[in-house]
Amino acid sequence: MSAENPMRFRYDSDENGAMKPLKLLTLALAAALGACSLMPAYQRPAAPVPASYPLARDADAAADSATSAAIAPDIGWRDFLADERLKKLVSLALNNNRDLRVAVLDIEQSRAQYRIQDAATLPTVDASGSGNASRSPADVSTTGQAGITRQYSATLGLSAYELDLFGRVRSLSAEALQQFLASEEARRSTQISLVAEVANDYLTLATDQERLKLAQRTLQSQSDSYALTMRKAELGVASDLALRQAQTTVESARSDVAGYTSQIAQDRNALTLLVGAPIPDALMPTGLDDALGALGSRIDLPAGLPSTLLQRRPDVLQAEHQLEAANADIGAARAAFYPRITLTADAGTASSALSGLFKGGSGSWTFAPQINLPIFDGGSNRANLDVARIDRDIQVAQYEKTIQTAFREVADSLALRNALQGQVDAQTALVEAWTQSYRLSEARFERGADSYLEVLDAERSLYTAQQNLIGTQRSRISNLVTLYKALGGGWLEHREVPDIVRVEN
Repeated sequence: MSAENPMRFRYDSDENGAMKPLKLLTLALAAALGACSLMPAYQRPAAPVPASYPLARDADAAADSATSAAIAPDIGWRDFLADERLKKLVSLALNNNRDLRVAVLDIEQSRAQYRIQDAATLPTVDASGSGNASRSPADVSTTGQAGITRQYSATLGLSAYELDLFGRVRSLSAEALQQFLASEEARRSTQISLVAEVANDYLTLATDQERLKLAQRTLQSQSDSYALTMRKAELGVASDLALRQAQTTVESARSDVAGYTSQIAQDRNALTLLVGAPIPDALMPTGLDDALGALGSRIDLPAGLPSTLLQRRPDVLQAEHQLEAANADIGAARAAFYPRITLTADAGTASSALSGLFKGGSGSWTFAPQINLPIFDGGSNRANLDVARIDRDIQVAQYEKTIQTAFREVADSLALRNALQGQVDAQTALVEAWTQSYRLSEARFERGADSYLEVLDAERSLYTAQQNLIGTQRSRISNLVTLYKALGGGWLEHREVPDIVRVEN
């Protein structure tokens, strides 16, 4: 370079004209700091969903436009759940559920892997000391006399440090960072699912308890009716057919009682497994009233907009981090086509006597740069780049599918929310109608205007309508839990944690 060139490098050399290793290392580090990156610029794919949810209520849109604080992800699960027993169950689950523990450990593992990969961007400096002594017999010695040779050294150096001229190491570090961030979102997603599953299992148990109560009341009523019919048959007032028909209702109700008793036991087992610890009886629901009051006044949970969903729902964010990780892998694959320069150097002191190890003139150093330029690899680098690009395209498709799945879950929940209240009202009216029909049929049978078969039909229809009403009421509350989860709620916890029974296994 000419003297006028401002980019001309100046360096010191020793008496042999060799560049000093410290200057070489300085130049190498400066080159690494100014290195380029072959990682493609990340661009978020367009969301393949409409700009608004179908069947969303006008009230939701007005509330969402007025404030963003009302959206589901900002509603803490302690604020969303009203039943104190359910809150304590969720707290137990968050402390003891094994799937959540695994998700937390996955975060720690990903963090450690990122730290390992990120450490490669800096040189590793090691200190070492050694001593060596050897004896040469006289017949192999150059002096014809036996002798002992000793050598001691103490060095400080770095080994095989790669100058990241083309961003390979930085791309791998960026990939590890995105995987770590994805594991954090996976943990949030696991917690959201856990909160919703505990709430739904709690509602299922409360619903089956209510169905058992109904079956037990029906069994008692039918047993009384069967006993009355039996006395009438003995007196010749009722026929044997009516007696057997009354018996069928008793056995049917007894079968339902046994079935729901078994189902409640299974519900408790499922809830215990989900919580991950034994559940005190005081935290168990007692019936449908607990289920109906579990969510307080959150019936009109705001849905927000799809853009908010994409920014707040953890599984969508997890998919995007995985997409960014795949994008970073392309940079590492591209860098494999270019030279790789590694540095190995050390500086220290060496002497034939331990006492002279740190005296003047005992200094020593080695400097061994190495460059590796790929010439022929049989197409493996090209294949690796193709794999990285295809993996990025796969992650794009997975990201888009995650968005579409999230959109559908919210849209389905909204569609059900708008219909379930009408179903509850209709089912309530149906129960009232069959109740009147049963009373009328019973009165007509007592007057001899109808056979007992009409009474049985009305009673069975009433029992079925009552069971369906319980199920519909449960579906209405469960739908709200599902909507809360689908919108990304269940991560925040605003209120102070109450005293609970902690069980650690």
